[in-house]
Amino acid sequence: MPQYDILAMGNAIVDVISSETPDFLSSRGIEHGCMRLIDAGEAEALYGAMGPGREISGGSAANSVVGAAALGARTAFVGRVAGDQLGQVFTHDIRAAGVAFDTAAVTGGRPTGRCLIVVTPDGERTMNTYLGACQELDASDLDAELVKASGILYLEGYLWDPAAPRAAMQAAIKVAREAGNKVAFTLSDVFCVEGHRADFRSLLESHVDIMFGNENEVKALYQTDDIDAAMAELAKHACITVVTRSEKGAVVLGGGHRYEVAGERMAKVVDTTGAGDLFAGGFMAALVQGRSFPDCARIGCISAAEVISHFGARPEADLRALIASKLG
Repeated sequence: MPQYDILAMGNAIVDVISSETPDFLSSRGIEHGCMRLIDAGEAEALYGAMGPGREISGGSAANSVVGAAALGARTAFVGRVAGDQLGQVFTHDIRAAGVAFDTAAVTGGRPTGRCLIVVTPDGERTMNTYLGACQELDASDLDAELVKASGILYLEGYLWDPAAPRAAMQAAIKVAREAGNKVAFTLSDVFCVEGHRADFRSLLESHVDIMFGNENEVKALYQTDDIDAAMAELAKHACITVVTRSEKGAVVLGGGHRYEVAGERMAKVVDTTGAGDLFAGGFMAALVQGRSFPDCARIGCISAAEVISHFGARPEADLRALIASKLG
């Protein structure tokens, strides 16, 4: 038995959510409803100007293992924070969720990554992201014994862009492979795919056992507007590939079979942030519990539906009770 079911490596980010007027954005030249990267100076200025709000830990892979932990999986996370207030928030939150997190906080470098989210009265979210310390993750943060002791190594495409984190993840893949453990990877976003298409295809061909992506990411991976053509390409690989389709559910390709699972019906969608993260966490937690591929996808869909019913990218309901009520 491995010490951990799932070990994730990814960006350690804190979401700071505040309600503001449209003038707050326009006076700062920020486009309403946009998602953009900002530098440290703007991040500090904007954080200081925002009114009272909520600080909720996030980060794609971190959200996934928090969801998996809520479903009973033994999980751990590797990601870099600074020794500042938001670094303490992230560390407290992920540990409180039952995820092992022992990556040392750094001092004297960039501050902890944060996504400053301005919510206007129309419910629109304007996201201003400073990646900060999390993009400086490197091989020194990697514990080979921890990788060996984890049944699944889960990696996020968002962290593939900077050279140092990419090298750390490549080293982790090598350790996991040599230990006979599984490697899972999420494509994360279309812009990640477009920037690293060749690398991501190479991962699928020989280094990854489980891949997650949504329809747009998969189409971008194979440079086609035809999702069926993209699925046909995915089916050529030996790994398990999981394609999410928003409200339409998900498709799983594995073992020479194709499984389609319907999405959950929602009375109201509040915030779609974290839907893919929680789907992946639910799927992997069910997989290590020995569930069938259709059940894994169903649990992923239920987990995703819970997180989009409220603000924040981490579950608020009892996921195990929710799954039991729906699947028995």
